[in-house]
Amino acid sequence: MKIKILKSAKNDLREGFYFYEFQQTGLGTYFLETLSSDIESLKLFAGTHSIHFEKYYRLLSKRFPFAVYYQLNKKRNQGLCCG
Repeated sequence: MKIKILKSAKNDLREGFYFYEFQQTGLGTYFLETLSSDIESLKLFAGTHSIHFEKYYRLLSKRFPFAVYYQLNKKRNQGLCCG
């Protein structure tokens, strides 16, 4: 599966990085690493999460209060992530 991260989601990740980095040096990097790992897990577990807003799956981050909303594009076998 190919994962496409939308521009709005990239902005959310950037804002999260700065927020956590401001809290403690290095925490922003840990945030990005954790969310990257969560997003990569979609290659194995996409479609197994609960559906919200009638059309988006929601993956909850294991370490941070952050959710990844995504759709499956079955024609292209592609997941679309939005923050």
